[in-house]
Amino acid sequence: MAEDSDAEKTEAASAKRLEQARAEGDVPRSRELATFAVLMTAGAGLWMTGGSVVRSLNAVMVSGLALDRAQVFDADVLIRRVGVDIGHVLLTCLPLAFAVMVVALASPLLIGGWLFSAKSFMPNFGKLNPVRGLANMFSTNALVELAKAVAKTVVVGAVAYLVIMGKKDAVMGLAVESVGEGSAHLVSLLGTTFLFIVGGLGFVAAIDGPYQVWHYANKLKMTRQEMIQEHKESDGNPQMKGRIRQMQREMSRRRMMAAVPTADVVVTNPTHYAVALKYADGQGGAPRVVAKGADEVAAKIREIARENKVALLEAPALARALHQHTDIDDEIPEALYSAVAEVLAYVFQLRAFSKGGGKYPERPTRLAVPPELDPHNPASQKKPDTNNGATP
Repeated sequence: MAEDSDAEKTEAASAKRLEQARAEGDVPRSRELATFAVLMTAGAGLWMTGGSVVRSLNAVMVSGLALDRAQVFDADVLIRRVGVDIGHVLLTCLPLAFAVMVVALASPLLIGGWLFSAKSFMPNFGKLNPVRGLANMFSTNALVELAKAVAKTVVVGAVAYLVIMGKKDAVMGLAVESVGEGSAHLVSLLGTTFLFIVGGLGFVAAIDGPYQVWHYANKLKMTRQEMIQEHKESDGNPQMKGRIRQMQREMSRRRMMAAVPTADVVVTNPTHYAVALKYADGQGGAPRVVAKGADEVAAKIREIARENKVALLEAPALARALHQHTDIDDEIPEALYSAVAEVLAYVFQLRAFSKGGGKYPERPTRLAVPPELDPHNPASQKKPDTNNGATP
């Protein structure tokens, strides 16, 4: 049961899935809505400008049928006259044609928006599969298309019958009108009838538009497993991310170990912690932590310090406080200035003694480490001020 429920497409399509579908040319489209918009524009234009269009075309026709002697005996004159008449016809129909073209281009913005995808031009031989074709014939989408076709036929037939029967007297009256008036009146009647019929198709389009949006969203739904797999691909494989973090830690550790030989002193716990400090004399600022670690890392720091003759000082409380409250390249906390100053003073005196000057310095044993900074001291449960006196 768990496997069956997991295979069901119950999750809404993710943004990545929608973007991928759009890149493949798959967006929601409602042909009924686009057709309705174009036909309504054509009907409205015909209804508003039909009379003037008919009169203009009638004038062109009359002018074209009136031939003078020059046109009869000179083919060039006749051709120029025909060209002028064709230009008049085009100019007469241009506004209506332009309006229809604009609406046809803008209709995709109603649902799905404009889209150009080169993948749509790629051959798909899977569409030639007869089994798949038969399955599509009896699919839910095919039944919906059949229902729309039946609905359009019924709506168009019913509306056309009602409108024509309502305009029966006007249609019969066209017989007693002049050619010009009758033509203009006929176009007006056709435009009105056309608008009513297209208005009936608007009912079908109003249903088809939301249905296509719902069908598209339902088609792109995902299973839980697909969602999990997509998150893995987007966020990265956890194992790979763990490996990357491990490599980053190794690189950081190697850089840290490379800085140990430059330290002035390594303060130890003596075995659990090791913190390497460096003071750049003349550059201002407090001593900085160039390396720190616990257990195996601390042992490695001590080993490198011995190999490079860096002073080692056993000061458990200070080592614990520095390890707890500092990071690599941080300046030491202000509360530890005094203790670290004693340590550095001892180290500098030890260097002077090694060069043959003075007496052997006394190792500092009572360093002023505030109890709240020592993680082994109960007083450290209080939050100390370790930001060098800066205001948070």
